[in-house]
Amino acid sequence: MASDSVATSADISSPLRGRTRRRSMAALVAAAAVIGGLALTAGPSAQAQATSVGSDAGSRERAFAAASVEFGVPQPVLEAVSYAQTRWDFNPGHSTSGGYGPMHLVDASLGSASEAKGLGGPTAPAAGAGAPAADTLSRAATLTGLDKDALRTDELANIRGGAAVLAAEQRTLGLPVGATTSPDAWYAAVAESSGSAQEDVAAAFADDTFAVIASGAARRTVDGKDVSLLPARVSPDKSQLGRLGLVKKNNRGPVDCPPGLDCEWVPAPYEKLGPDPSDYGNHDLASRPSSPKITNIVIHNTEASYDTTLKLVTDPTYLSWQYSLRSSDGHIAQHLEPQDVGWHAGNWYVNSHSIGLEHEGFAATGAQWFSESMYRSSARLVKYLARKYDIPLDMQHIFGHDQIPGVTPANVAGMHWDPGPYWNWERYFQLLGAPLNAHAADGAVDLVRIVPGFDDNIQPLTSCTTAGAPCEPQGTNFVYLHQAPSTDAPYINDIALRPNGAPATTRVSDIGARAQAGLTFAVAERQGDWTAIWFNGVKGWFHNPASDPTAIPVEGSYVVPKAGLAKVPVYGRAYPEASAYPAGIPVQPLAPLQYAFTPGQRYAVGDLTVPTNYYRATTFSLDTPNDHVDVVGQDRYYQISLGHRFAFVRAADVEVMTAK
Repeated sequence: MASDSVATSADISSPLRGRTRRRSMAALVAAAAVIGGLALTAGPSAQAQATSVGSDAGSRERAFAAASVEFGVPQPVLEAVSYAQTRWDFNPGHSTSGGYGPMHLVDASLGSASEAKGLGGPTAPAAGAGAPAADTLSRAATLTGLDKDALRTDELANIRGGAAVLAAEQRTLGLPVGATTSPDAWYAAVAESSGSAQEDVAAAFADDTFAVIASGAARRTVDGKDVSLLPARVSPDKSQLGRLGLVKKNNRGPVDCPPGLDCEWVPAPYEKLGPDPSDYGNHDLASRPSSPKITNIVIHNTEASYDTTLKLVTDPTYLSWQYSLRSSDGHIAQHLEPQDVGWHAGNWYVNSHSIGLEHEGFAATGAQWFSESMYRSSARLVKYLARKYDIPLDMQHIFGHDQIPGVTPANVAGMHWDPGPYWNWERYFQLLGAPLNAHAADGAVDLVRIVPGFDDNIQPLTSCTTAGAPCEPQGTNFVYLHQAPSTDAPYINDIALRPNGAPATTRVSDIGARAQAGLTFAVAERQGDWTAIWFNGVKGWFHNPASDPTAIPVEGSYVVPKAGLAKVPVYGRAYPEASAYPAGIPVQPLAPLQYAFTPGQRYAVGDLTVPTNYYRATTFSLDTPNDHVDVVGQDRYYQISLGHRFAFVRAADVEVMTAK
């Protein structure tokens, strides 16, 4: 059986979309050769020196090398800790997830990140908010003599501060310090840098960090710095963990999390709100996975601070979901037992078959919130849940709220668009151990999967903070679709969003012309460097040059209309046929969505085995078997990749074709 740990294979991404790069040994030797010129001493002069080295692509790697020598931390350990915390990224002077710089130095004096940014949230942590983070920024300032502003805003100062904290912890533990000491002797210090007081969580962080050393890594950071770590054989001394005196895991309540995750039980209330039995909140009791089956995991973001999120999910008059994840450290609160149904997807059919994960953050500024620690916690949890409930690790079964269809034409336009364009699906599936680019099929022509890269896939967006204003340029998870094979051609139209036929816009919430990373589409046509796909009933063109592809050919199947049908209805749910409903349970109408699936079009199949059912739960009842009924039908549906959102078609209406 595979380990519950998150995959940590080398992340070798490119400044050119879809390409790969590796730093050579010569580059590493060259970086090491300048160590002497970068070693700093504490005080104002050191800060001035630090500010001067951050403008070139190699400065971060040189900073790691210099700090390694100055503070006596093996460079692979220093780089791997930084990678596990931030993937070496740095947004100077700005922290939403709770920590600053590539070493994720935490300024606990600011309180929660949401309070620091004025985004709401109470002045005191809500119940279940977890222990406060260690003030590593202050400790780094004391150890180095650098002021906090330098540690927040300068890459070399920040890395020096992180190295000083690691070395100080190693000395406190009575363990050897030195740039040439074996990384194997640093297991406890690395575990301590997780910031967790829980033993299995600290150990999981250390295991992830040493896995990075073992596999190696290389990438260009979001601010244009090239950093590499060559793979090395490691066998860390895990017996050191006992020196930290951490607490054993002691969950209260029915927490369903794998080892190595910091999870707690913060229950969502199932309460009757009035005399009417239909007046209740905030979820439904069920007997999943036996009925209904759990088939999906939905990725959300909260559009609120973590503290506010916990207040909402514990309000019986509000909604519910299964798990909430905190940005600063990946801490998880579980709210529902797996068998019960949360109200989170805006689609009852999806609710009844899914587990919902809410991630702290705001979709329009998501990259500032979606921290590496949160990605890692989320991926470890999803991998565990997927194994437990036999859910495939693909984007047809693990998807964003923005991929969920409306159930009727009237509510399609109001469906949510989180987690938004800044959620890094390619990184996420790499952590799941199911890379989105791993199944390329050379020579395949009928289907393509969108994999544009993330960090360097900078698409124009507007209205992130100010209506109509351009968003800060940064990596995105999609490519735009045009009406013709030209960047000058307007974007395609989504008829559900704009019935007047107007093209989609660059507004951050407008998903009408976005082909999202990880989704597979049926090819409609090719012209030169451009590929057209079928998307919501129209052809959408995207730039896909062979020299720097934004999509890969894949195998699979697609559907076409059965002969004689002028149009195939597409649905937002897979409800049973009328004859399946027992007496006393109203037949649920099937309302075709407004998209036209006509002869000549074809759509990639995401799932040929979707359940056909309607879970009836409309009144408050603690006696679930007598009140709640799962109506199962014989009609069959397929899930298809219709556009940015998926949809369902009846098997009787289509032919399934094997892609070439």
